[in-house]
Amino acid sequence: MADTNAYARSRFSAFIHSESGGGILLFLAAVLAIVIANSPLDVYYELFLSVLVEVKIGEVVISKPLLLWINDGLMAIFFFLVGLELKRELLVGELSNRANIVLPAVGAVGGMLVPAGIYLLLNADDAAASPGWAIPAATDIAFALGVLALLGNRVPPSLKVFLVSLAIFDDVGAIIIIALFYTANISLMPLIVAGCCAFFLFLMNRSGVISKSPYLLMGLLMWGAMLKSGVHATLAGVLLAFFIPLRAKYSAGQSPLKELEKDLHNVVAMYILPLFAFANAGIDLRSMSLGHVFHDVPLGIALGLFFGKQIGIFGLCALFIKSGLTQMPRGVNWMALYGASALCGIGFTMSLFIGSLAFEETGVNVMFDERLGIILGSLASGILGYCLLRKALPEVAATGSAAKA
Repeated sequence: MADTNAYARSRFSAFIHSESGGGILLFLAAVLAIVIANSPLDVYYELFLSVLVEVKIGEVVISKPLLLWINDGLMAIFFFLVGLELKRELLVGELSNRANIVLPAVGAVGGMLVPAGIYLLLNADDAAASPGWAIPAATDIAFALGVLALLGNRVPPSLKVFLVSLAIFDDVGAIIIIALFYTANISLMPLIVAGCCAFFLFLMNRSGVISKSPYLLMGLLMWGAMLKSGVHATLAGVLLAFFIPLRAKYSAGQSPLKELEKDLHNVVAMYILPLFAFANAGIDLRSMSLGHVFHDVPLGIALGLFFGKQIGIFGLCALFIKSGLTQMPRGVNWMALYGASALCGIGFTMSLFIGSLAFEETGVNVMFDERLGIILGSLASGILGYCLLRKALPEVAATGSAAKA
């Protein structure tokens, strides 16, 4: 029995630390939310998300339903992790080498512009729907890597590097979009407080402070200030990450940034993102008709994710490769590149997040349409990407050489 328990624990630990684990839990959380939303338990699902949670410190009061604590609070931790990963990649990772930047960067640009353009073609004349243009521009790296991991060791390392790097640039684009286009009315005094917090973080970084606690405490204050300022609070996580030291000045080998990244990775992948998916994916399909599917909002999102990502990423990458401005990743052929481009059409987590920002101020109930389009587009993209990569990768693994242009 002891051996059995030890084996079970080891297998569970392996699952927790696997790349596919987070994607699988995301999928299960989303399915569970949809099942509950279409069952007699739907009323409890809505009650759970609408529970009012209040934090009061002196005269400062933050009172929000649980759904917004998840979207504005826990997702700030997710963006904090994204910022940590981005800083590490830029300083010592794959993105520190300029040769590795060009292809995923241009792919990310194409993968944002074309899906947004497709959505706007269908919704530009609708004032209530047009704010959702950025929804299909996002890529869910957890889901994409989860699907990629299902293919095992047939995936060449260069393809994974391309996909991860592209997702990082995609996240940077999403952060810029949120900051520029999805910011509510600005309140000056809280914004000044947030700026002061950033200044103190800068001083701590330049002074060689390596203890993580002062950074996290100041980051928490900055998050609260941004929440009150009208600038979306999740951006505080990204800003905080860029002040965390990569290396300790007086302690060789110590890296506060890498330590935080390691500590947060499993928490975000196994708890925060599945909880976010559960809270945001619940969609009542009981009264859905074919007309709902072909409504401009879900159709624009689904077509943007499915066709826009493929056309934008693969098209721009192929243009740069053929023109000699960059090279095909080693061990990758055209079909594998196209499959990876299709896989980027899985926009689940970030698309849901941007959708919640896009439509929260409109006063029009389009959340059903938004979620339906994201689910349909992401599902179709995941299936196509997996099938294309499954067909392309055995040949690449067998030959061990890059495809000829």
